[in-house]
Amino acid sequence: MYDPSAKDKKQMWLQIARFKPKQPLAGDIMLKLLFVFPKPKSWHRTGKFKHLLKDEFKTIYWHSTKPDIDNCVKLVADVIQGKNGFIVDDSQVCRLQAEKVYGKTPRTEIIIEEI
Repeated sequence: MYDPSAKDKKQMWLQIARFKPKQPLAGDIMLKLLFVFPKPKSWHRTGKFKHLLKDEFKTIYWHSTKPDIDNCVKLVADVIQGKNGFIVDDSQVCRLQAEKVYGKTPRTEIIIEEI
């Protein structure tokens, strides 16, 4: 069983805390997550063209290497739950959509909806 580190959880909480509702959502929850990872430096050309991707990496969109998507989801679920969180408990999540992709700006997008 994977348990994200306290440091990772705290760092994420500091970034999302300002969006939390006054009271945690108590109903059934749909959670949509998008994890955007940077493209590895080895995929880029060198010298004055280092800002350009090598041809063989131009069409890669999905991030299919570590970290595992279920571990990314667990980190978010652990951070958003609790009496001072976004939801009461992660067992409320009845519907889940999660994707890992490559992009220019690394980020995690979180949408929490009552269903």
